[in-house]
Amino acid sequence: MNSIVTFPNRIPTTEFEERRFKVYTDRQLDKIEVIQNLPEETLFEMKVVASVLPFRVNEYVINELINWDKVPNDPIYQLVFPQKGMLKDEHYERMAKLHREGADKKEIQAVAKEIRDELNPHPAGQMEMNMPELDGEVLDGVQHKYRETVLFFPAQGQTCHSYCTFCFRWAQFVGDKDLKMASTEAEKLHGYLQEHTEVTDLLVTGGDPMVMKTKNLVQYLEPLLQPEFDHIQTIRIGTKALTFWPYRFVTDKDADELIDLFAKLVDAGKHVAIMAHYNHWQEITTEIAEEAIRRIRATGAEIRAQGPLIKHVNDDADAWAKLWKKEVQLGIIPYYMFVERDTGAKNYFEVPLVEAFHIYREAMKKVSGLARTARGPSMSAGPGKVEIQGITEINGEKVFVLRFLQGRNPDWVQRPFFAKYSETATWLHELEPAFGEEKFFFEDEYEEMKKGNG
Repeated sequence: MNSIVTFPNRIPTTEFEERRFKVYTDRQLDKIEVIQNLPEETLFEMKVVASVLPFRVNEYVINELINWDKVPNDPIYQLVFPQKGMLKDEHYERMAKLHREGADKKEIQAVAKEIRDELNPHPAGQMEMNMPELDGEVLDGVQHKYRETVLFFPAQGQTCHSYCTFCFRWAQFVGDKDLKMASTEAEKLHGYLQEHTEVTDLLVTGGDPMVMKTKNLVQYLEPLLQPEFDHIQTIRIGTKALTFWPYRFVTDKDADELIDLFAKLVDAGKHVAIMAHYNHWQEITTEIAEEAIRRIRATGAEIRAQGPLIKHVNDDADAWAKLWKKEVQLGIIPYYMFVERDTGAKNYFEVPLVEAFHIYREAMKKVSGLARTARGPSMSAGPGKVEIQGITEINGEKVFVLRFLQGRNPDWVQRPFFAKYSETATWLHELEPAFGEEKFFFEDEYEEMKKGNG
């Protein structure tokens, strides 16, 4: 029997029916009724790509967020459904041949693994350089790249309500244990945080921690209210659930317990920041999405919005401006515009840095100061978060003006540097130092860090 959740003290009063979560993976493509109207070749392409890259979509996204009259150009359709161009031609043809010939599952999986290994599954040194130790043992499921911030990957949160086709953590979702980061050991996380009082921020990430039951989240977060964790000032939770399953915060069976947990953390003096991943304004057009936002904000937690600029989804200044305006209207803080990372289906989604900067600048010109908190375009590269500040000409040379927003060495932060102008570069490693310099100022030190694994 469905239950009704009401919020009588809110204006307007809204009723929401509890909704059953129904999900589809590559094994249920033929069960998604609405796509059966698509061309047969399109369905075959989906099957081929989904045997290499992870695919997962739920019924809410299919029915509420995608405008099927605009498919294949609808941005949310591009965000969740596999497209042929997501694989390089040679990879696609290799996998398509197996499917056409009726190859067995084992052979398909073996070839899929070979292709994945060529897609830079863990970019920016995250499996080599960010792995901390406690008592001489590497901590699985924990990353410590920047001095003040520790990332934690709870094992119960290493999936998502739906998968983004561009996700830079796609390797978490393909069933290969060698590619997965996760931990169930709360005690080791807490032990590491106790030893490292320079850490002020814990980021619980995934996957999506909001697929977890609240009782599991409690075991990781409530102990941080003890005095020995006073240095942990901010608890961040990275999630796409505000888009893909806002019912998590409203009508799910433990939604009230989740909201109470946020309130308890805030009341105890912790800064709780929900790091919401938004890519397009269509994601916040439903009443349930707005109610989820209202409930979170009512606890005293804040919501910050971030996401990459990606071709086929949001490579348009008007779309970003509309998204940022809507976020501000709902009390969300625009936080980051990222550049699509050099992993997975980057060949399909990447945008040249020069184009990314122009889109960012044009979008900024269309919004008020409250939306100009969004930093970018930012590359989360091995050395740190590098922002494109501008394009200019100095002594007759056209250059990118860059700076570190965050760095493996804190001394790099906010230090400007310059790269030769390029029409085609899409990532930091494709840029060359300007003014005849052989290297960027940080390169030698970064190479030493890599030799010492961090």
